[in-house]
Amino acid sequence: QVQLVESGGGLVQAGGSLRLSCAASGRPFSSYTMGWFRQAPGKEREFVAAINLNGGSTDYADSVKGRFTISRDNAKNTGYLQMNSLKPEDTAVYYCAAERGWITRRTAPAYDYWGQGTQVTVSS
Repeated sequence: QVQLVESGGGLVQAGGSLRLSCAASGRPFSSYTMGWFRQAPGKEREFVAAINLNGGSTDYADSVKGRFTISRDNAKNTGYLQMNSLKPEDTAVYYCAAERGWITRRTAPAYDYWGQGTQVTVSS
């Protein structure tokens, strides 16, 4: 199995940027497709972005397309989510997740492993 730890969250003004990291340990990170999800207070967890095992395929929620970029460095066992042009509605706890599949998926139950989450707060 793999253990995931997110970092990089914080407070930022609208229009600003943050880069989240997801450090993996345990089994080789290259064995897993990685996803980012977020959950705002009172709302369900929602898909943000996903990247397949070798980084050759990515997928984004419409709400973040063109603003967020998902990437990974398998040599460093780390995944990233670069978030630009942040909006107050991006405020949420962000989670990285991993699943033992070749393709990107948008549904949370498809993912086998989860990090503890990192808070992102965007002020207006």
